[in-house]
Amino acid sequence: MFKMIHQNFNVLDLERSLAFYREAIDLKEARRINAKDGSFIIVYLEDGVSGFQLELTWMRDRTEPYNLGDEEFHLAFRTDKFDEAYARHSAMGCIAYENKDMGIYFITDPDGYWLEVVPER
Repeated sequence: MFKMIHQNFNVLDLERSLAFYREAIDLKEARRINAKDGSFIIVYLEDGVSGFQLELTWMRDRTEPYNLGDEEFHLAFRTDKFDEAYARHSAMGCIAYENKDMGIYFITDPDGYWLEVVPER
């Protein structure tokens, strides 16, 4: 009856976040909503495969970082090119945590959101 369609992350620097998600996770912009008064921009990113979208919301008047709590929540991405992804993220300097026993790692985006990278099994 229900189907997950998107997750929202609020971001301080939209262009920086768009560049990060394009470079780190290969997400591409699917659509954009611009407030008529310029107070916000919403950009939906997608992987072109799953149908699930990441919604990035930029608020014009927001200047302080968002409180992400204890970083206990995250999005997960599966890849069939795990070693290549790991090398890319290492070069970008965005790996925040590795769990070698589980064979996974986490990267952080420019706003501090955690993204889990999982190998195809």
